[in-house]
Amino acid sequence: MGLSGASAYAKTGATTGVENADPHRLIQMLIDGAIEKINRAKFFLNNGKTAEKGQHISWAISIIGGLQGSLNMEKGGEIAHNLNHLYEYCTLTLVEANTENSEKKLNDVLAVMKQVKEGWDGIREQTL
Repeated sequence: MGLSGASAYAKTGATTGVENADPHRLIQMLIDGAIEKINRAKFFLNNGKTAEKGQHISWAISIIGGLQGSLNMEKGGEIAHNLNHLYEYCTLTLVEANTENSEKKLNDVLAVMKQVKEGWDGIREQTL
């Protein structure tokens, strides 16, 4: 994983665990961070706090960019390419969610990120 991914996660307020985490755990932390930021954006959207909503969507986009940047397209094959497309979809949909104040679009991205998390959590044994 690149430094930008770890830096993006650090911006979410994580103060422990990053330094000693293995690459699999770092990706888990990034996914968790993106989900957290999208949930916070929903909270602020529903409470009429536009600036805070936009800030959390921006952080989620940054974290997803870190995830996308960590993909090894050569070694990852079809899975890496599929994840790349999912991350592109998530980024575009988050931008639309921000401009349209769309909770539905935030929920769409949450659903994708939760599926990615479930898959990533499930392959832990294979990465050791």
